[in-house]
Amino acid sequence: MTASPLLRFAPSPTGYLHIGNARSALFNGLFARRHGGRFMLRYDDTDLARSKPEFAEGIAEDLAWLGIVPDLVISQSQRLPLYDEAAQRLRASGRLYPCYETADELDRRRKRQLARGLPPVYDRAALKLTDEDRAKLEAEGRKPHWRFLLEPRVVAWNDLIRGDAHVDCASLSDQVLIREDGSYLYHLPSVVDDADTGITHIIRGEDHVTNTAVHIQIFEALGAGLPAFGHHNLLTTASGEGLSKRLGHLSLRGLREAGIEPLAVAALAILTGSSDAVRPVASLDELAGLVDLGHVSRAPAKFDEHDLETLSARTLHQLPHEAVAARLAALGVDASEAFWLAIRGNLAKFDEVRIWDEVVRGPLSPVIADPAFAATAASVLPPEPFDATTWKAWTAAVQAATGAKGKALFMPLRQALTGQDHGPELAALLPLIGRDKALKRLKRENA
Repeated sequence: MTASPLLRFAPSPTGYLHIGNARSALFNGLFARRHGGRFMLRYDDTDLARSKPEFAEGIAEDLAWLGIVPDLVISQSQRLPLYDEAAQRLRASGRLYPCYETADELDRRRKRQLARGLPPVYDRAALKLTDEDRAKLEAEGRKPHWRFLLEPRVVAWNDLIRGDAHVDCASLSDQVLIREDGSYLYHLPSVVDDADTGITHIIRGEDHVTNTAVHIQIFEALGAGLPAFGHHNLLTTASGEGLSKRLGHLSLRGLREAGIEPLAVAALAILTGSSDAVRPVASLDELAGLVDLGHVSRAPAKFDEHDLETLSARTLHQLPHEAVAARLAALGVDASEAFWLAIRGNLAKFDEVRIWDEVVRGPLSPVIADPAFAATAASVLPPEPFDATTWKAWTAAVQAATGAKGKALFMPLRQALTGQDHGPELAALLPLIGRDKALKRLKRENA
């Protein structure tokens, strides 16, 4: 392991992040956390037409919500001179060459190859052009796009997740690195930035395996050292459907607005498709301790989005007070540890704390079905101070005075004290409600 690993998450700010994107971000961010490294957010925003500042801001907000805070942030749109210099070096070495075919011409050529039973690989016709040919094409108004000349060899690496991996580059088309308008596609800026910033590990989806073989050749052509690569399986819906930015209900923004806990999103995104059971975690540090790339499966990582709600509730049920104290205070509710420990087991979503804060602090309208029973219960309510034993002592006294037991004993008391027929243990709630409010509610007063 590198002494201080540096990993990155490199989204294009052309839409909002979904839970599948979160999987890659979390693998990198938590791997860095586990191994004492650093994590970089890099905006791959060379597509100036589609990249939007609001999407970049949304990505930062989503990562902050997950708890993944980058140690440094860069934008490719601010680093174009680096790519220009690298492109010039590749041209000088003969690894970057100009091509003049239009998109329609390339499409027709691919169709002819397929009709003849040949793979639709670029035939490198542009390499046969003379200086005179190129001058003539440019005089006609054509501008070149630029392809990277792949060496026809097998590129192999020891994948952090998949083990021995290899791609035969003889079966690939030379990748276009620069468009006709001079703008850069994904490949060259990505490699240049990884090399320039000293990225040590690249963990990304298995849809990048072929790209990695191309990128390794670009690294080598630029004389740069190679990072370690790992390719994780991709999250799919339970039906096997792939995720995309168009699935708004699975966007991190959508999940946040639906009240899903970020730790539940993180746990599901990381543990699904691994040999580790999906389960709630109390912190990202705990989850980072579970990130073992050797446990990631090669099979698709299927998840049921409805499991998120259950996992979110289970996450809330075991969160310690220190993890939520600031959130409680921000809602303006009782922020005490006693309140949180009393009510957390009954929450499906965090904002339901308001319901139980009203129960504790009032005012609320009690439900009194039997005023005589309530009056008797009030008459035997123990004096303060209340503690965890008060409820048991009180209900024993009420039972002795009325003969009621079981549901007939407990339900009227719960309805009188809370206005509801279900909820947290009253042994924990009663000391929070206090004797004064309890007496008033038993007397049918709003308190």
